[in-house]
Amino acid sequence: MTHSAIFRDDLLKGSHVLITGGGTGIGYGCALELGLLGARVTLVARREDVLQEACAKLAAQGIDAASYPLNIRDADAVEETFTTIITERDLPDHLINNAGGQFASKASDISPNGFHAVMDLNVQGTWQMSRIFARAHRDAGTPGRIINMVFAHTDAMEHFAHAAAARAAVVNLTKTLALEWGDDGILVNAIGPGPVMTEGIAQYDEAESGETRIHLLPVPRWGTPQDIGWLAAYLLSTAGDWITGTFIPIDGGAQLVGRRWTI
Repeated sequence: MTHSAIFRDDLLKGSHVLITGGGTGIGYGCALELGLLGARVTLVARREDVLQEACAKLAAQGIDAASYPLNIRDADAVEETFTTIITERDLPDHLINNAGGQFASKASDISPNGFHAVMDLNVQGTWQMSRIFARAHRDAGTPGRIINMVFAHTDAMEHFAHAAAARAAVVNLTKTLALEWGDDGILVNAIGPGPVMTEGIAQYDEAESGETRIHLLPVPRWGTPQDIGWLAAYLLSTAGDWITGTFIPIDGGAQLVGRRWTI
């Protein structure tokens, strides 16, 4: 089994982490790092073939991984799948709301259905997963932690009006849930990845992906899913025991260059 590059062995041994959108990109990067630290990981996403491939790769690293196909926009499916996970894998100690998505478009060209779809996936999906997770822990009388993946960039985002609105909503939701659920022992934080090189970057053209502008960053390189996984591990470890309601950008300083960077 390969070990973490920066954390002690078995840091998260005995914990169970549920990751939405865990088959690829940042979700998979988190699953790999947390699994290398001893956590059992359960992945959910829409595509079963992608999930199975991810679990096979994790298993090859000695990680206890399982997956369940799920559309987090479907409230009934969320409840049914979460119940199945508890029955077959036990109640997850931690939840990483990583599933999300958007598309580039001028604001005036975004259809009502397109805007709704992005809001539904990023906001409603995150809320539905968080709600059922928190209720299960409240009923069990156990603590838990939630990490919401958003954007590092919180200012205006040209060609991403729907996504910018959705991610800003999740940042506020993070703070509000942290305030309300703290008494139940549930810590809620948000991580804001900047320009991370994942499979999803391929859907954007050069201007949108920022390939020609990486040199503008104070740390002039693409981020990696592993960079995000390390921060997630910190928040889920005992080092994160007194951290809640925070939004942590991890972007190589992209937020400092403002309007010169979009996504």
